[in-house]
Amino acid sequence: MVLKVFFPSCCASAESGVLIGRWISEQSSAVILAVLHFPFIPVQVKQYLNEVQQVTKVNLSVLGSWSNSKQEKEKSLSEFLEDLGTIFSHDPWIQISKEGDSKFWSCSTFQKQAGKEEEIILVYYDQRKVMLSHLHPPMDTDASTDHKAEDASKLSAIFDTVARSKVLFMTDRYDDGPIKLTHWQSDGVEASIIVELLKQASTPACMLLTFLLSLISGICRSRALNFWPLSFLWSKLSLCEQLGHRLQHLQLISSDKKAQNQTQLMRKANIFISLLIDMTLGMLLMSWLYRKNRIGHLADTLIPVADHVAEELQDLLQWLMGAPAGLKMNRALDQVLGRFFLYHIHLWISYIHLMSPFIEMILWYVGLSACLGLTVALCILSDIIALLTFHIYCFYVYGARLYCLKIYGLSSLWRLFRGKKWNVLRQRVDSCSYDLDQLFIGTLLFTILLFLLPTTALYYLVFTLLRLLVVIVQGLIHLLVDLIDSLPLYSIVLRLCRSYRLAAGVKFRVLEQQDGKPLRLLMQINPLSYSSVVQTYRLPTYSCYPKDSWTSLCKKLFLGELIYPWKHKGEKQD
Repeated sequence: MVLKVFFPSCCASAESGVLIGRWISEQSSAVILAVLHFPFIPVQVKQYLNEVQQVTKVNLSVLGSWSNSKQEKEKSLSEFLEDLGTIFSHDPWIQISKEGDSKFWSCSTFQKQAGKEEEIILVYYDQRKVMLSHLHPPMDTDASTDHKAEDASKLSAIFDTVARSKVLFMTDRYDDGPIKLTHWQSDGVEASIIVELLKQASTPACMLLTFLLSLISGICRSRALNFWPLSFLWSKLSLCEQLGHRLQHLQLISSDKKAQNQTQLMRKANIFISLLIDMTLGMLLMSWLYRKNRIGHLADTLIPVADHVAEELQDLLQWLMGAPAGLKMNRALDQVLGRFFLYHIHLWISYIHLMSPFIEMILWYVGLSACLGLTVALCILSDIIALLTFHIYCFYVYGARLYCLKIYGLSSLWRLFRGKKWNVLRQRVDSCSYDLDQLFIGTLLFTILLFLLPTTALYYLVFTLLRLLVVIVQGLIHLLVDLIDSLPLYSIVLRLCRSYRLAAGVKFRVLEQQDGKPLRLLMQINPLSYSSVVQTYRLPTYSCYPKDSWTSLCKKLFLGELIYPWKHKGEKQD
């Protein structure tokens, strides 16, 4: 059987002593965590290991001896270290010795029961990187997934042992205790004054923020917002959806509840960085808007643009009321629809000019909302576009309703010709017998609807294209909002600067191999790919648009069903 010894590279130059670590019998592996130096009292060592074990829940013990013999006179120390196996009863007893300045090490084991030695593989690992890294399970779905999952479980036992032994690494050489250890922090515990000050200041800040957020949440859940106008606006406006989404994020990061695992900790960090960058970009946008009176210039440009759009729509309707593309339309219906839409455009122009004195003041207050974040400003922009193009939405609804009425009317009359009808109770088509009067009236209605369909279909096609153009612009804005909300920026920066923190696995590099000497390997961490980082730590977002397939979308467009810019609770739409 092959015995694997995971030895920290920081202990390669340590003085002689005994090896402290964990024995994993299922893998025949020994994870060395530290080297204990002389002088020590065995009773105090066992007591210290029991105290650490109660805190870390890791079964620590003395696994063997370590000899760093730089001079010939220290060979007597090696014999003494071999005899320590009788005091610390661990089976097997591992003996590792560094032969002076030689690059080859000797490593052997002694089984107290069998009294034989085993083949040993000595694996070096960076203790600091392994302790700080988080090993991710394999994300592949091929046939070798089970084998990869088994290897990952073995590696996770190594990583988990080092990570949970953090208390063991809190002692350094400057401590006055009876235990002297060598590990990755033996020269001094790694710490930051700025981080400690931020930890002390975060507690009262989080308490204050939690109180304010709970107050805001209580107001949002009050019955005053459940009445029809406010509840409708809260569910339909993108601004309200984004504010509710950010409110949940603030409640999560300000909560005093400690993260249970690495995934929850990374999610909090990603949300905090996302909020910080969002508000920074919003501040930059606000400073740009209020510099050089750009708000006034934007208000002066908005009215002429609205007039130009209305004029283009009037020209389009005049073109449709004539002979568009040489098509012969139904004159009466064409004139009625054209004048109806022209009257709506006239009302819209009057409304815009009525609001023109207040446009600059509205934009000035809207610009202040950018301090809440760039995503809030983008959602307000989407809502403004929806309000400015409300007449196009009305044209689309009118045309779609009229076209849908004729399509369903023609389909019902077509079933009448074939002697069938739609059974509403059983939701199926059944046979039915009609008399002569019903067939005559059905023929007249079918003929009228069929000859009026091209005129209606042309208006529906034109206004549907205009509506889809507006929806595409709003969709691009919401894609940018979702990108800012969901992109795990902290994880990406962590992968870029400290790739070992996000581990996908390990690789082994052969250092030395010689007959009669143990095989020496170097364990290196394979970082997680950027696509896997985004896939693993991507934050959940809300979506203002229904997730229809292309087939369903084309079917709705053909039948004249409305495409709403928001989600509906049920599948049926008005």
